Amino acid sequence: MCKNFLRLLIGCCFLLLNNRAFADVIINNAEGRVMIGRQISVLQINKELSLKDVLSSKDFKRCDKDVPNLGFSAFSTWIRFTVTNQTKYPDLLLDLAYPILDEVELFTPDSQNQYHGILMGEIKNFDTRKYKQPDYIFDLDIPYSTTKTYYLRIKSSEQLILPVSVNQKNDLWQFLSRENQLSGIFFGAVLIMFLYNLFIFFTVRDKSYIYYVIYVASVGLTQLGIKGFAFQYLWGNSPAFELKSVIVFACLGAIAATLFTRSFLLTRQRARRFDIVLIIVIILQAIALLITLAGKVQAGFQLMQLSTTLFAFSILIASAIVMLKGYRPAKYVFFSWSVLLIGAVIFALKDNGVLPYNTFTGYSMQAASVIEMALLSFGLADRINILKREKAESQAEALEIARENERIIREQNVMLELKVNERTAELSESNFELNKILTDLKQTQSQLVESEKMASLGQLTAGIAHEINNPINFVTSNIKPLNRDIEIMFEAFSVIENVSLSDATATDKQKQINDYKEELDFDYLTLEIRQLINGINEGATRTAEIVKSLRIFSRLDEDDLKKADINEGLESTMIIANNMLHNKIKIIKEYGILPKIECYAGKLNQVFLNIIANAVYAVHKKFGENEGGEITISTSHDDKNVYVKIADNGAGMDAQTQKRVFEPFFTTKDVGEGTGLGMSIAYNTIKKHNGIISVDSIEGKRTEFVLQIPINFAAVG
Repeated sequence: MCKNFLRLLIGCCFLLLNNRAFADVIINNAEGRVMIGRQISVLQINKELSLKDVLSSKDFKRCDKDVPNLGFSAFSTWIRFTVTNQTKYPDLLLDLAYPILDEVELFTPDSQNQYHGILMGEIKNFDTRKYKQPDYIFDLDIPYSTTKTYYLRIKSSEQLILPVSVNQKNDLWQFLSRENQLSGIFFGAVLIMFLYNLFIFFTVRDKSYIYYVIYVASVGLTQLGIKGFAFQYLWGNSPAFELKSVIVFACLGAIAATLFTRSFLLTRQRARRFDIVLIIVIILQAIALLITLAGKVQAGFQLMQLSTTLFAFSILIASAIVMLKGYRPAKYVFFSWSVLLIGAVIFALKDNGVLPYNTFTGYSMQAASVIEMALLSFGLADRINILKREKAESQAEALEIARENERIIREQNVMLELKVNERTAELSESNFELNKILTDLKQTQSQLVESEKMASLGQLTAGIAHEINNPINFVTSNIKPLNRDIEIMFEAFSVIENVSLSDATATDKQKQINDYKEELDFDYLTLEIRQLINGINEGATRTAEIVKSLRIFSRLDEDDLKKADINEGLESTMIIANNMLHNKIKIIKEYGILPKIECYAGKLNQVFLNIIANAVYAVHKKFGENEGGEITISTSHDDKNVYVKIADNGAGMDAQTQKRVFEPFFTTKDVGEGTGLGMSIAYNTIKKHNGIISVDSIEGKRTEFVLQIPINFAAVG
């Protein structure tokens, strides 16, 4: 009997426990708000399921934490829970206090046990909600002493954390009011920090402040998003942005915090290795931001979490290193991030069920953020004070240095005045000597120029003498035989006159005259006289041509700008230079039809003579007395310029000689053979004509001078 009673008692207890396990959530008058995390069952499968599949599924697993943390999932997660209402209030409310879920859909059974869904989440406009609260609040219509089973479908690109509770209305409103007050305190502190430091930035214009202000604003907007207030008050009609906003502002905040840390701690100089890590963090956060904006929200969230963790520990280590090096403001960074890290650890332990879910753990992150921002603000202020003190010390030191410099300057001025007087006397003496030397140099230069002119005059005189001597000799050699032949002719005239006056007959007279003419060889005498006269005429004509060429070459009006024929000038120059050729050098003339140009003709003829003389020297240097030397003179023109090319196949010049060929007093001739002024004068003459003279030479093979002379001197000038 006793055994049967005992078995019955055990069975009843088992039945009660089994019923308790099924009717997971029991609401009575003593509890107005019940966290139901441990009373829910979770179904997570790597595919999307229909409600029918979920209702028949046997894969639900009981959760063992007050606030379940279900991690990341690309598919919908299903929650099943059963509520028994033992209060007289049927209008219970389900509160899911995690506003950043993408989709939240509650399936409620009707009287015929048919389920109907109510969809909320960040994918829908905020104003579609019945209750205008950041949390997801659903009506649970459960009459007294009635049990209902509900299904909740949840989907999110962020981490799935489920602080879910069943509440009586008044208790929930009181709880939310208290939560909003705490959130208001936090956001008020953030706003104060933002405005205060923004004002400081406009005052001091320190870039660390603008990084800090951006960081504070980003943290505030991130927390607004996490708490759901941003969706409620700022962009409630933009679900697409709401899905990304928390990650976007978190990434911007991390980037701004990293830039602030690098600027504030001067990590590039004080902690170089960790500065590289901070740069990597900025790159990772930027990538996470771009991935999120591209629509890969879950991947962006995970990369953001990873890089933020790396960033937090890097800042702690870097600030510790800088602090140990004696940089006082670094301690504010170290302690501020230490506080924030402690708050983050408490918050994470709460999410993972290690610590209980309460006001302290729920707001640990926000409280730590406020403390961290305050400490960083103090650090900025301290750094400004340090900078002010250093500036004051620097100004005082600069003032002392300025006073010392002023004293030194006064002393140095006295010494300098004495030195100046002494140096002035020395300079006056040196100036007198320099003026004397300059006068001597000018005289020497004038003498050298005159020497070059005399050398050219010598060439001119030798050329004229040689050219005139030949035709004059020809005339002189013909005069003596001509005089002899004329005497014979006069004597013949006398004999013929006597014969003609004699009494002989005409026949005898003719016979006597013919005999006399035959005796004198009169026909040859006549021919010889004519040839001698022609020779004299040719000599005189040649002499006249030489005189004409001399007149053209010398150009007595050379100081006046006149139109002249370049070909004519070259011809006259060649006549003057003919004696230098020794009949061994071949002259090739390739004259084009040229227009007359405005020039100083005499000066240009001097240029031609100098270049031709150098060409003759180069040919003689290579060939000696042998034949084979050639000098080619060619002329051409275009619309603006006349071109004269004088080329020879002589000894040529090396590169160094070509660079210096137009320098005054530079010569490759032996001592006494040249002054070194010929090509310098040629260069200056062509420059005076606004022209260009250039040289191209291959040592041992050839040299070519090219002269470019403007046709219209006035237009160029």
